Parts: sequence; structure tokens; C-alpha cells
Amino acid sequence: MKNLLRHKKLYLVLDLDHTLLNSTQINHLTAEEEYLKSQSDSLQDVSKGSLFMLEFMHMMTKLRPFVRTFLKEASEIFEMYIYTMGDRPYALEMAKLLDPEKEYFNGRVISRDDGTQKHQKGLDVVLGQESAAVILDDTENAWPNQKDNLILMERYHFFASSCRQFGFDCKSLSQLKSDESEADGALASILKILRRIHHFFFYELDSDLARRDVRQALKTVRAEALKDCKIVFSRVFPMKFQPENHHLWIMAEQLGGTCSTETDSSVTHVVSMDAGTQKSRWAVKENEFLVHPRWIEATNFFWQKQPEENFPVSQTKNQ
Repeated sequence: MKNLLRHKKLYLVLDLDHTLLNSTQINHLTAEEEYLKSQSDSLQDVSKGSLFMLEFMHMMTKLRPFVRTFLKEASEIFEMYIYTMGDRPYALEMAKLLDPEKEYFNGRVISRDDGTQKHQKGLDVVLGQESAAVILDDTENAWPNQKDNLILMERYHFFASSCRQFGFDCKSLSQLKSDESEADGALASILKILRRIHHFFFYELDSDLARRDVRQALKTVRAEALKDCKIVFSRVFPMKFQPENHHLWIMAEQLGGTCSTETDSSVTHVVSMDAGTQKSRWAVKENEFLVHPRWIEATNFFWQKQPEENFPVSQTKNQ
């Protein structure tokens, strides 16, 4: 590890499914997705494509927009590992699509066959110390012992089967013939966060290099997102629920916000699902922000305060 730190690099552990790519069984494609079969890219030169038909695995895989630039630029400041709950043959095939020239992972591919705990991931199988490892994954529960190392990813649902798997009753990106933005999507945003964490670790922490901890960098950078916000929640929590134990309250504080149960002149945001509540009306009257709880969740994915106007609150019909 000392050698890694001398080269000003940290470890980056990357999940595959819903983080860097999305896969589906070919027989799970809907009628609206049949067009994809004729649009898949050649497996002869995977470096130029993003949609691949892996007929020998009866599978189709779509790489997340910006993933090639992401891997290239992240590799300059991180030693990278793939870590998937998929089996080893699948993990190796995905590594070939993502890294055809073996520039980035150099065999550092971990599958569920390598894990020490069933249905869980752990840094004990990564040859790096927790104090220097950052994890990107869409599933928080997969890392019960390393949540402080984790950056939670917004899930990439390209295929309809992916939406169905998570219970979403909506059109997938493939059915809409759309995709995430290359320039402003999840991976482009996360790359900026990773650069900020790397800079903080190497140039802003005071302690001796070997004693620094990347978890402190994650905590500090994350807390910059809502640092000037004082947030009040209105009818977001169940009755008799301790507000400070709710995941949205905890999330807002981890993002640097100050949470309260009462409105006063210092409050900047009221979070509610109903514009008709007393606190919601107070926000409108006082010209403060009234936002839907999704505003906090979106800020949590991007580690950057999201535009409040994108998260409006409507009045419930029974008001």
C-alpha cells in the first residue's frame, strides 16, 4: 500500500450491474426492445461499442454512458477492482467488454465465488486497506461492514427486465429509446466526486500519509453538499416516529444539512409531499424553498445540491 500511496493512488472497488452496466437475458427482451438485436455492436472490437449481444451466454449487455472515459480517467488516480455478486464467468466477460486491452483491472476481478460471506461483499478479499479504499455500488446492504467507504450509485436501468426486477412500473430507457446523459449522467458526476476525495486525501489532510483515512475524506466531501441548508420536514415521517432516526433526516445531516422540527427565520428548506401543510404554506409565504423528499435523495446520489425547482411539491387532493 505504501507504494500505491507514493504514486498518489487509492483503491477503487467497482460493482458491475446497475453501476457500470446493465445486462438482461435475451429472452427477457420485450416486444418494444426487439430493435436492440439489430443495433448491437460487434464483439470483434468492443472498445468502440456500448451494446453487446453475448449469444453464447444468452445475454445482452449495455454499458453505462461515459463508462470508458470514467475508467480511463479514474485509473490515473486509483488502482481499480471489479467486485460483483455475479459468477466468475460472467464477471470475466464483463471485464473484457469494459477493459478489452487489460489496461485498468489487470486481473483484479472478484466475483461471488471469491467472497468469504454469502450475499455480502467485503474488503477482506481486496488486497488493500480499508483506510485507502473507495467503493462504488448501487446496493448499500451488500457492504454491511464498509458503509463508510461506500459511495451509493443511482441504479442504471437500461432494460425493461431491470425495471421489473426492482418493481418499477415504468418504461425503461431502452423502451423509451433514450439513455443517460454522457456529460451529466451518474458516472460523469461521480468522477468529479472521486477527484475531490482524492485531492482531499492527498493535499488537505494533515496527518502522516500512512495514517490518513479515506473515510474521513468521504465524510468531509459529502458534508459539503448541504452545508448551508437548514431543513424542516413536514408530514414526511410516520406519526410518533423519532424524526432523527428517519433515513432522510440522517441522509440530510450526512450531506451537511442541519435538520429541525420547527420553522424559524434560519430555515432555508421545507421538505414535504404535500403543499397544503402548515409548514409548506409557511415556506411559500416566507419565500423559502419547498421541495419534495426526492430532492434529498437526488442530492445524496450526486453529492451536490440539486436544483430545487426540479422537485416541486403538489397539494394532495383531499386538502
